[in-house]
Amino acid sequence: MYGILRSLGPIMFPLKQRDEQNIPRLLGPLRPPLRRQIVNLIQMETSSSESSFPTQFKWRKVAYGGRQPGFDDNHTDESFLEDMVMNANVVKRDMLKVMLDSVSISQYLCIVALVVLVWTHTLESTIDENFLLVLDVNLLVSGFLVLLLTAEKLSLNLLLGYVIKISYFITGLYMLSPIYHTLTRTISSDTIWALTALLVILHLFLHNYSGSTVKAPGTLDNPNFASNVSLNASIVASLLISSRLPSRLHVFAIVLFSLQVFLFAPLVTYCIKKYSYHLHLCFSFCLMVLTLTFVYWFRGSLFVLLLAVLVFVNLVCPYWLIRIQEYKFEINGPWDEAKLCFDITE
Repeated sequence: MYGILRSLGPIMFPLKQRDEQNIPRLLGPLRPPLRRQIVNLIQMETSSSESSFPTQFKWRKVAYGGRQPGFDDNHTDESFLEDMVMNANVVKRDMLKVMLDSVSISQYLCIVALVVLVWTHTLESTIDENFLLVLDVNLLVSGFLVLLLTAEKLSLNLLLGYVIKISYFITGLYMLSPIYHTLTRTISSDTIWALTALLVILHLFLHNYSGSTVKAPGTLDNPNFASNVSLNASIVASLLISSRLPSRLHVFAIVLFSLQVFLFAPLVTYCIKKYSYHLHLCFSFCLMVLTLTFVYWFRGSLFVLLLAVLVFVNLVCPYWLIRIQEYKFEINGPWDEAKLCFDITE
């Protein structure tokens, strides 16, 4: 039988390439037991030869599966871009809403402009120290009154604690006034004006216009690094200006005024905005009109400059933002990092 199988060897390999139904027809003259053995042998030979060739694996999209046999590390197929999403997180902005949101920036610009006006009139001796002290008291009382009426977490006990801390602060400031008065005596006035202007610009550039520069009453949120730098720049600018005043009482009054505005004005405006948005808009527009009036009385060229800045902030910048938003293109897909869907509190 083995001799017969060896003699049939030349036809076994061609049979592997044909349909298996042709095998009984070719082996028809043989006896049935021998024919069955030959068919089984051919089938075994065919299966063993097929198993010797590598199996073609199907590519799978896995994140941490290692290298897949038969494919490169950077291989992708047609299904790779099926999960791609375009502009999923892009928010369509409304022109009116952006203009109203920019009012907060114009509001603080007007506050800083009023502070600079007070500095200038004090240096020119148009405002004396008595007027500054009365202004400080009025600002302090009105600020606490606004906080008491608008802040949700501000109670009388918390307000009393603030008053005690501020009294300590005012006492320390009064004791340090002689030092501030002679702090920059060896520095020329031109250097003082240039440094003050740069610090005010830095303060405006880094100020947190979205909320309060300092911690809101009863909250645990701390200001970021840029807000701290902005606040420190305003304080240093106030000290530089105060060192050019004629008396120690002038120094105490102007530094107290500046610290009240730069420390408490953002907090007061934040509480007003949170309490009532319409009240925030009314207060902002009234403040703009008042500031423009005072600046116009002081100098016409500065009035034009401030008006141009306000128009640029409230009209040009929102329109600019809406226009460039049309060119924003963001894609998300399986290549993005995984994002946590829960808060880690511990």
